[in-house]
Amino acid sequence: MFRMPALADLLLSVPAVLWAITFHEFCHGYMAYRLGDPTAERAGRLTLNPLAHLDPVGALMLLIFRFGWAKPVPIDPRYFKHPRRDMVLVSIAGVSGNFLTAFLFGTLARLFPVPFLSVPALRQFVILMIVINLGLAVFNLIPIPPLDGSKLIYPLLPQSMLRYYYWLERYGFFVLMALVALGVVQAIMGPVVMFFFRLILM
Repeated sequence: MFRMPALADLLLSVPAVLWAITFHEFCHGYMAYRLGDPTAERAGRLTLNPLAHLDPVGALMLLIFRFGWAKPVPIDPRYFKHPRRDMVLVSIAGVSGNFLTAFLFGTLARLFPVPFLSVPALRQFVILMIVINLGLAVFNLIPIPPLDGSKLIYPLLPQSMLRYYYWLERYGFFVLMALVALGVVQAIMGPVVMFFFRLILM
């Protein structure tokens, strides 16, 4: 799953990557907007234009290694009526958008196998749409800041654990990159992504 893709795969991956990161961040912003936070809209991030959400390094990671990130949508929890609950809803929205995309493409492939699976380029594009969206979703569920998974466990932490969370929030990116360099993230993600991949296409 994490091998260097061939040139054809790279070309077919571009629209899949752009959609995955764009829809992920749009879902964050839209959920925040529905919960009363206009920050993303005012920043011009409540859009499906990929240029508004593109992080070059994160997109390149997603293109080559099948996991990465986008430019985070700005969120202001002060607008929320129930900040802890609403931050969980906003965080899960992006991941849900990627899982939904993967599920829809898997469903299309199962319902219409002739056009989607008999043409090699189209078949590969469907596979990439599923794998890249699953990769982005699973990667973001890792409970290390600044990823969405950390915001899902934050409301569950007892007061005594919050200081460790705040420390991790400060250095989380470096911890995450170290785990990627050591191959820990890839070792965890690979089986999880393939589990969902098989589940979607069965």
